[in-house]
Amino acid sequence: MSDLLNTVKGKALSVAEYFTPVLKESKFRETGVLTPEEFVKAGDHLVHHCPSWHWASGDADKLKPYLPQDKQFLYTKNVPCYKRCKEIEYIDNHEKVIETEDADGGWVDTHHYSNLVEQVEEMTLNNKDCKEENTNQLNKVHSSDDEDDEEEEAGDMDEFMNDEIEESDPKVVDTKTQLSQETETTDNEIIPTRTYDLNITYDKYYQTPRLWLTGYDENQKPLTIDEMYEDISQDHAKKTVTMEQHPHIPGGPVASVHPCRHAEVMKKIISTVEEGGRELDIHVYLIIFLKFVQAVIPTIEYDYTQNIMI
Repeated sequence: MSDLLNTVKGKALSVAEYFTPVLKESKFRETGVLTPEEFVKAGDHLVHHCPSWHWASGDADKLKPYLPQDKQFLYTKNVPCYKRCKEIEYIDNHEKVIETEDADGGWVDTHHYSNLVEQVEEMTLNNKDCKEENTNQLNKVHSSDDEDDEEEEAGDMDEFMNDEIEESDPKVVDTKTQLSQETETTDNEIIPTRTYDLNITYDKYYQTPRLWLTGYDENQKPLTIDEMYEDISQDHAKKTVTMEQHPHIPGGPVASVHPCRHAEVMKKIISTVEEGGRELDIHVYLIIFLKFVQAVIPTIEYDYTQNIMI
């Protein structure tokens, strides 16, 4: 019954989206929403810092005129999922959902939200420290006449950049993922690992990003709808996460994290960070977005943004 209601609601929202005008004026700080241009800016930042993410155009018949043809949505593939949600539920209050009286059921658990705000604040502080450190280093370099010291510093930077490239190289990530998938248990049994393809689209009606998921078993066969629900927090399955038609890719229903609360959550994060005397910019939207939807899909290990500076 819930699936039928979600299908009807999805079709109604599609009609509403069609008649919704494209947002032209930025309202990021006021309401937590994005214009299409701001979505592209945030997407470019994510792709630049996380090479596992890429832009795609999708089906030619489904192109959105308010987005660049080659930047219709973002995707990443073969993301590992080692556990089912029931294996971690109710551990450390993981499933504590706020605002449960809301018609949409709420979806950001208190414990996760608190940790998220701390991460964002830490990232802004680290960025400030990083800028100050870079300024001091530049002053030292310009005031130094010792060529040997300069060569040594250059060598250290080369080593640092090689380490960074190794960590961010998608080939390295794929290799680590493959090794993890082949890891044996103490009983010498190979761990069966599901993988997911993730997409991020721009929702014109809600004016926020929207996450889509397609799952595969250890043999790369598509997961059934019921199997995908096993990898979704049970407080959100069939409520926050529903099966709907992808706006850019033809085919059957795809799991999607409904965007009805995204702007509200982002607005709360913006306000909390600003109360601490710091500021968030548009370009970090998707990095934070990926962190707060983790509460809905906690066992899908897609977040490689821990070390990114805001």
